[in-house]
Amino acid sequence: MIPRMELISLILCALFIALVIPAIISTLYQQYVLRQKLKNIPQCGRFPFGVIFELIKMRDYERVQWFAKQMQRFSKEGIFIHWLGMKPFINLYKPEFLEIILPSTVNIEKGYPYEMLESWLGKGLLTSTGKQWNHDRKLIGPTFHFTILDQFAVIMFEKAEILTKCLEKEIVKNPGKAINIFPFINNVTLDVICETAMGVDVHAQEIETKYTSTIHRGSKLIFDRLLRPWYGSDWLYDLVPSGKEYKSVIDTIHKFTKEVIRKKKIARQSQNNFAKSENEDDKIDIGKRKRKAFLDLLLDQNEKDEAPLTDDELRAQVDTFMFEGHDTTAVAITWTLFLLGNNLEHQEKVHEELEKVFKDSETPANVKELSQLKYLDRIIKETLRLFPSVPMITRKLAEDVKMGDYMLPKGTTVLAAIGLTHTNPEVWPDPEKFDPDRFLPENSKHRNPYAYIPFSAGPRNCIGQRFALLEQKTILTAILRKWRLKSVKTMDVIEYSAALIFRPCEDIFIHFTPKK
Repeated sequence: MIPRMELISLILCALFIALVIPAIISTLYQQYVLRQKLKNIPQCGRFPFGVIFELIKMRDYERVQWFAKQMQRFSKEGIFIHWLGMKPFINLYKPEFLEIILPSTVNIEKGYPYEMLESWLGKGLLTSTGKQWNHDRKLIGPTFHFTILDQFAVIMFEKAEILTKCLEKEIVKNPGKAINIFPFINNVTLDVICETAMGVDVHAQEIETKYTSTIHRGSKLIFDRLLRPWYGSDWLYDLVPSGKEYKSVIDTIHKFTKEVIRKKKIARQSQNNFAKSENEDDKIDIGKRKRKAFLDLLLDQNEKDEAPLTDDELRAQVDTFMFEGHDTTAVAITWTLFLLGNNLEHQEKVHEELEKVFKDSETPANVKELSQLKYLDRIIKETLRLFPSVPMITRKLAEDVKMGDYMLPKGTTVLAAIGLTHTNPEVWPDPEKFDPDRFLPENSKHRNPYAYIPFSAGPRNCIGQRFALLEQKTILTAILRKWRLKSVKTMDVIEYSAALIFRPCEDIFIHFTPKK
């Protein structure tokens, strides 16, 4: 008779042989098949860990440099794979390849790392796919009509005026000292997005409320998590201190947005455009003006829709607009100021254009005047070429895709590497040089339209790009009408991260000199 312990051991061994070994064999076979399909594409990283440990030990800026080196190494091919563990990521930075992927109406699922954002953004426009995405895109589209942007512009002008007053106060307090510009720009864009998205004035530039600090903290925790692949699993992340803090942050953000939606609905039902809701600092004012926020417009559209959004779905769309329209615009404005402070000859041309349009006027700019600033347009475009706010986006392929000599198999993740495309020497001569004249009509007419895609392209392009560009021009104009700028650091020494957005890794110090 077999002793009990030996019997248990035999059973465990049998289970191991029956279950675990076949799973290992199956995984190895799938890997073999996948690698055979991808073998003719340039690759980085060996089985089984890929480049994961190589990237983990790097600083943020070193990772940016690593990807740039791979792009230069395979610039003619326009494609390379980097393996993270046993998962391939196919980087594309040849315009002709992006032209196959981005216009597709089939390959629209974003996949990793966007799944990590669902706890915050739900199935909003950024993270949804399929029929839901199609429905929501059609529902939200009319809220970004150019006539509605004029209403949003008034808010942008007001917030830009508050920004100039905050900067004046800082300059007077620290005469002759350079100013770290990023926090100021972050706060003005948060002010703009809160009032345009929800109709709520949080006074982010004047006071630090719980909501504004929570939004900043939530963004930071998301970026930190993306840089730590071992936190990819939700159940594991929820157990660690940063995961618990993130959950608390998200609960606070969701509670705030839900309360705004609830009060908006009450106000609409009672036809009271001046319904008030105050936070603990008595600073939040809902509906204090008759202007309509994104949420009001969305509710208007929702009431006409055959399949209206639930409160949770409305919350997801508003939170998505808040998330996408805040940091992305803040970094774009910050990098524009930094580059103007490093390219004084181009900055002087901007000042000349401003003087031509505004002359001696000190009144805030209007939309018509902003439309005349063609050189500033090119400055913004060249900044977004060098520093596209979102440097890469992903697609999970729903079908096999033929791409030149390559076949990309269904189920793999493709990275539309916008940042690499914009600096690909095969596309852009002297790509590191700041040259706004690249965007003169005569210099752009023969360029592939997918060579420059700061707001993505195709059906999933950025729905708020006109909003973002209007906000950038409004805030930049308010600053440049008052001051000349000189950056402390130069392009070759400043460090930045490409984790989700092109965020500076250090303070961006700029000297401000009043215009005479």
